[in-house]
Amino acid sequence: MKIAALRSMEDFDVPATANQIGKHSIEKGYYSGETGREKSFSWPFILACLNGDARVKRIKNERKNERGIYAYYLASKEAKIKFPGEEITGNETDDGNVTSKKETPYLEEDLHKLFVSYLKNEGVYAKTINHKQAKHVEPNQNWTHPDIVGVKFLNLTLAASARNFLNAVNKMDTFNIYSYELKREIQSDRELKEYYFQAVANSTWANYGYLVAFDINDNLLDELKRLNKLLGIGFIELSANPFESKIVCLAQYKNLDFDTISKLCKQNEKDFVPFIDNVKNIVSADEKYHDSTLRNFEYEICDKYFKANDYENIEKYCLEKHIPIDDTEEGVRI
Repeated sequence: MKIAALRSMEDFDVPATANQIGKHSIEKGYYSGETGREKSFSWPFILACLNGDARVKRIKNERKNERGIYAYYLASKEAKIKFPGEEITGNETDDGNVTSKKETPYLEEDLHKLFVSYLKNEGVYAKTINHKQAKHVEPNQNWTHPDIVGVKFLNLTLAASARNFLNAVNKMDTFNIYSYELKREIQSDRELKEYYFQAVANSTWANYGYLVAFDINDNLLDELKRLNKLLGIGFIELSANPFESKIVCLAQYKNLDFDTISKLCKQNEKDFVPFIDNVKNIVSADEKYHDSTLRNFEYEICDKYFKANDYENIEKYCLEKHIPIDDTEEGVRI
């Protein structure tokens, strides 16, 4: 099976998905599988590639009409491979030269709905913070404002009298605040350092800070864990099926920084202030108003999300936004 895949890859001058390689191998007779067995071919091949075969390299699949998170090519053919984004688009510069332009298949903000769906499933209410809405916008504004903020309310299952007593003693024990920096992918050590320290800078105010990415180069995980141990920012790997997302590194707890919270409130009245005000309202609400205050926060302030197991709409959303969906032997993992 693997020999057939490698032979099939010899015929490709562009990176190909596992599904394409499987179909090609069957069509050319390299693999003696029966018609309709392409998917059963693809999944073992993906596993083989991920297990470190030095002859095979991979990149993120950016072909909108072909499913699969990754596309593969032979390392021996790298000099001849035509990568996505190298095609001529006909854009002319002032001196008449033609430049190429790489088309982005999906936007970073397209991942927000998937990520907040994961958070809601984990009990975290989340809201996107648009730094472009901030006052006194500066070039480094994205190092001040997180992409997404979240809150997890604690002890909501306590009896009303016990929860009210806890609130009166110390409201800080009733919730945790999260800050998230979300990226499409992290492929190099330079990107990891830049994005990680960006997450450090814009999460100083929160109890927990996380860097999040839809795709990360596996070779960077050791360095990521070292940075996490040193600086405390956690890491979450986001999946196209948000409920399969996973925490790779846990964030370390720290006390809230009210000076920075005050700064963010002054700079971003449109997104950040409503979030903070509603957290205050929820932990301070009388028992009879608590549920309605929480519902208002969830549906009026927080981002919209997919409910657990709503796979049909999740897949539809990913296809509309051109977000890569992983293939498995059963089909699409959504």
